[in-house]
Amino acid sequence: MSACIIAFNEAGRIGDCLASLAFCDEIVLVDSGSTDATVAICAAAGARVLHRPFDGFRSQKQFAVEQAAHDWVLCLDADERVSPELRASIEAARAAGFAGAAGYRFARLSDYFGRFLRHGNAYPDRVLRLFDRRRGGWRGSREIHEAASVDGPVRRLAGDLVHYPYRSLEQQLAKTQRYARMMAEHEFARGKRARWSKLVLAPAWRFWRGWLLRGGFLDGWRGLVYAYVRANYVRQKAIMLWLLEHGQAVADPPAQAAPGTPENPPHAEDPL
Repeated sequence: MSACIIAFNEAGRIGDCLASLAFCDEIVLVDSGSTDATVAICAAAGARVLHRPFDGFRSQKQFAVEQAAHDWVLCLDADERVSPELRASIEAARAAGFAGAAGYRFARLSDYFGRFLRHGNAYPDRVLRLFDRRRGGWRGSREIHEAASVDGPVRRLAGDLVHYPYRSLEQQLAKTQRYARMMAEHEFARGKRARWSKLVLAPAWRFWRGWLLRGGFLDGWRGLVYAYVRANYVRQKAIMLWLLEHGQAVADPPAQAAPGTPENPPHAEDPL
């Protein structure tokens, strides 16, 4: 079984991710131009490091899967770790030859300002990350909010994929705004158009569904902040789609790099 990771400037977090994957037969890491110690840390940990310019989350992850030496792959982002319980579940499935499954889903448990969110839209957030690449992969045309899919049965495994998605509120807000723009551009290119209900009702529904109906309030003030920020993401995406529909710009044009200065590659962070 191969573990597949994509990374960019993750020196502060990649070590714990790699340590949680010690039970895998190999670790393949695709780096998109890190300027910190990410590559050195991965090489020292025994990972096989490959370099590829970043052109989208889905494409980068699929490239990593295609470079794996084994057909069964476990895909992680640099800010994720396999918990001991999940590791035991994966090893048990591997010992049984992954019988009767083309892939496996498991819950993702996210840290939010020092405590894990266990309710609302944040949990269990089940993701398909362990699969037979001969029967699936990171497919489709959407590079943002990408998801793996397989042809065949998908089982569930016990245990959590532990997630440390945000370094600060500022980083989360910047990330959600960037993702909202990318999703709006993707939907606009596919012919989707904004509706007033998307502008007014969808954000409110996202908030109340997560905070009240799914018990986000049980996570205290963290659950409230998370539900509000996620609702604002829906609002931002709808507004940007509306503006694109009306021929308006939703982002500043890229700045021109000074002569002799390399441009910074996109930050290959995980999806929201």
